Amino acid sequence: MLKIKRIYRYSESFKQQVLEELSQGIYSANELQRRYGIKGSTTIACWARKSGNFNLIPKTIRVETPQEKDEIAALKLEIKRLKMSIADIVTDRVIAESTLEVICEQQGLDIE
Repeated sequence: MLKIKRIYRYSESFKQQVLEELSQGIYSANELQRRYGIKGSTTIACWARKSGNFNLIPKTIRVETPQEKDEIAALKLEIKRLKMSIADIVTDRVIAESTLEVICEQQGLDIE
């Protein structure tokens, strides 16, 4: 069955009203989205960009030194190495337990 995607269109006056409320700080973009039933999580940000109101779009800026970048990369590599070590240990344990079960079964012994 073919699923039909709905396209929502908003009037320019409605967009301006929403951006005005956002600029006044009355509501956040998420609150306005819920309040007016605006579909799409980035719709309001797109409207702000198109209207040239870049100050309404929240931004996160992270400043890192080259040393911090290298340290982060090294830590990510260490996490990856540790995850692989844990996977190897778990695999070795499963193999050892299975081997013990087989030996006990062959010898007629209770595993406990």
